[in-house]
Amino acid sequence: MLRIGGTGPGRRGAPDSDAAISRAVLVRLLRVILTIVVIVATGTVGYMLIEGWNLLDALYMTVITLSTVGFTEVHPMSEAGRLWTIIYIIGGLVTFGFVTAPLVELVVESTTRGYFRRRRVKQEIRKLSGHQIVCGYGRVGSQVARELALGGTPFVVIEQDPERVEECASEGYLVVTGEASNDAVLEEAGVRRARGLIAAVDSDADNVFVTLSARKINPDLRIIARASSDESASKLEMAGADRTISPYSVGARRLAALATQPLVVDFLDIITRGEQGIEFRLEEFEVPENSYLCDRTIGELRIGERTGAIILAVRNKEGNFDTTPNAKDQLRAGDTLIVLGTRSQVNRLGRLMRGEKLED
Repeated sequence: MLRIGGTGPGRRGAPDSDAAISRAVLVRLLRVILTIVVIVATGTVGYMLIEGWNLLDALYMTVITLSTVGFTEVHPMSEAGRLWTIIYIIGGLVTFGFVTAPLVELVVESTTRGYFRRRRVKQEIRKLSGHQIVCGYGRVGSQVARELALGGTPFVVIEQDPERVEECASEGYLVVTGEASNDAVLEEAGVRRARGLIAAVDSDADNVFVTLSARKINPDLRIIARASSDESASKLEMAGADRTISPYSVGARRLAALATQPLVVDFLDIITRGEQGIEFRLEEFEVPENSYLCDRTIGELRIGERTGAIILAVRNKEGNFDTTPNAKDQLRAGDTLIVLGTRSQVNRLGRLMRGEKLED
């Protein structure tokens, strides 16, 4: 189903980037290391100047003093050395605590924030129904997610690579971390309530396993799978995929179309993606059982007159398309209407299908 405009429920507000937090942790960790080096160097030089010890003895005394382990002094100390030790213990510990406190606070904060973010994502996914699941956030999956978000279609991404998960979350998408063929991960993504699943993992073999797992859990799920070859496509269909798409063949067809029919391609982009401020969009409606449209002709329903929407094609339950529907054609339960119209016109058609009364 193609919709135009808005970010819709497929997205949520972009979260604070974990990468930024990680960089802050690294910067503060470097500060802590630098502070420790300065403190140890200061203590070592102090013992060497005050007590006249060699480098190893002074360094050893500095380390056991700073760590407060309580070992025996390496040499008897003078009063000046003891006074230096007192000052060094107090100053070193205070300085070290002052520097490490923000680091500990930041680590705890990032851990807590990550926990609550994951919990919020799970809660938002539980609220979804009739959504799409995108398995894999690689070159193909990321483009699919972007198109779904552009069309306002709710969706959940499943990805196991931590960097891709972070990239996906930074875009504001709902993402589940894990292997898409794992039943528990699919359940977490709401596969039982989903309308469709797009298997866009980089490996054809992995897409077969994803398809098998998803089909086992939800037999009614509409599964679209990415395939690199005709052989893989046949295996994916045997595994339960409703449709298979090869990005290479689709890209080749689009390149050829742009070369021969550029205006047609531009027009289709406009009406399917809402570009250049055009309000029209393509929509598909499946006629449910006991719908107001069942067993009535298009002419009898006066769909164009009452809603303003234009029926471009009708696909019957057997999968056959009628690309020139006329007023005498009768609609049946299970038929799918391909409609062109504005948002309000398409909404009026949806109301008509539900049997709601429209103002003629």
